[in-house]
Amino acid sequence: MVNITHKNNTLRKAIASACITVSNQATIDAVVNRMVPKGDVFEFARAAGLLAVKKTSDAIPDCHPLPVEYTSITYKVEGFAIIIYVEVHTVYKTGVEVEAMHGAAITAITIYDMLKPIDKHVEISNIKLEQKQGGKSSYKTMAERTLKCAVIVCSDSIANGQAEDTSGKYIVERLQEYNLDCGDCIVIPDDFEAIQNTAKRLSDESYDLAIFTGGTGLSKRDVTPEALEPLITQFIPGITEAIRNYGQSRMPYAMLSRSVAGFIEDTLVIALPGSLGGVKDALQAVFPHVLHVFKVREGGRHE
Repeated sequence: MVNITHKNNTLRKAIASACITVSNQATIDAVVNRMVPKGDVFEFARAAGLLAVKKTSDAIPDCHPLPVEYTSITYKVEGFAIIIYVEVHTVYKTGVEVEAMHGAAITAITIYDMLKPIDKHVEISNIKLEQKQGGKSSYKTMAERTLKCAVIVCSDSIANGQAEDTSGKYIVERLQEYNLDCGDCIVIPDDFEAIQNTAKRLSDESYDLAIFTGGTGLSKRDVTPEALEPLITQFIPGITEAIRNYGQSRMPYAMLSRSVAGFIEDTLVIALPGSLGGVKDALQAVFPHVLHVFKVREGGRHE
């Protein structure tokens, strides 16, 4: 199965449909009036569809088992056609499109099986996904304007040429995926004044986004939070909560990170860990949906 361990749990929904067509009005009347010899077609088929949704991962090899938290199966009769709608919800890392379509298919097959003794011309058609929502694609916020961005690497060893930067370069590459151009990384030592002066300069130069990496740990030289926090005029604790929650569910040491986030005037500043693994987890946790903050801020100014 595809690796989904990097994904976030979100509310995901899907609606699928299928069509059963019969050959005459008598069959429709038998279904609606619950006169089919095998029993109540709608209720039997609904039960089969519910079971199918739950058992999708048993039948489709590449589907992940997931917690199905809501399923609705409804019908609409149009002429000689019975339209089946299956809606499925979950809060998980992957979507429920296949679960909804599997439920619609088995519901349709069950109706076919129950009607074949009284109608030899029943047909199943148009099993399809009607809609889906949830997951990163539903919250893929792209900046509505060009954002001025910077990536700042805080590291004595990198600043001294004793180590090579990987985290800063990775951040730059990821931001480029969201059409954010931040040029080359700015490398500075783990120095309180250097960090503060850099943050102040970026704010004075009207940068929209400044991502710091490094100096959020617990060693005596890790002073990035101490340098940035006095400058922040509006904290956004939810960003750091999301980063730590994501990391903690994958790596127990994530609780030791001291990431901070907030606005220095109009510049969004986010301080991330210095390790490449910590940076990867942090970006996965909050990008690209964190970019929605700029839409919110600009909307607020217009009110």
